[in-house]
Amino acid sequence: MSAAPTIYSYVVARDFGFAPNPFHGVCTLATCKPRIRKGAAIGDWIVGTGSGAAARKRAGFLVFAMKVEEAISFDEYWKDERFLLKRPNLRGSKKMAFGDNIYHRKGEGYDWKQSNSHHTLPDGRTNTFNLNTDTSVNRILISRTFTYWGGTGPAVAAQFRNFNGDDIVCTARNHRSNFAPDLVAAFLKWLGPLANEGYSGEPLDWDRTA
Repeated sequence: MSAAPTIYSYVVARDFGFAPNPFHGVCTLATCKPRIRKGAAIGDWIVGTGSGAAARKRAGFLVFAMKVEEAISFDEYWKDERFLLKRPNLRGSKKMAFGDNIYHRKGEGYDWKQSNSHHTLPDGRTNTFNLNTDTSVNRILISRTFTYWGGTGPAVAAQFRNFNGDDIVCTARNHRSNFAPDLVAAFLKWLGPLANEGYSGEPLDWDRTA
């Protein structure tokens, strides 16, 4: 009997379609959240909910849900023809500008190169803080079983906000994954009909970009 999946739940504080990146038929988590990228196993689920900041008022609303189906390294991601469209193009459309395929090296042991992207400095120079955070875990999570709602996602059902005293929505920094098996099973059953619609809504924070 296979082990039950783990749910990794966190707040998407900045929703630009970058982390995660839900475009071109594939949802990828390639930047930020190194602890989730390190720990999530194939078959686990990652659930992102909205920010409760006054300007957003989306706490408890789904931003995305993805089933982890593949995990590869940054160099594999960069070279893989399946993901060339996820390399950023800041002169293209917004979905091209927020591409997350931004790291590569000449080879093992060489320094990382950070493409001009949402994670570089405004003038295109390397943002060392983002580079060090992102590459601290050389692992990218990939899903084709996902829904990304952006700023239009439904509220998490009330029953999962107080399920035997637990809340599936993470309300602190970082993430939560230590949910009881009965909560995981019930939530995934509820999520099932919603969780394979692909890209369904525009990133909430696109209204803050040109």
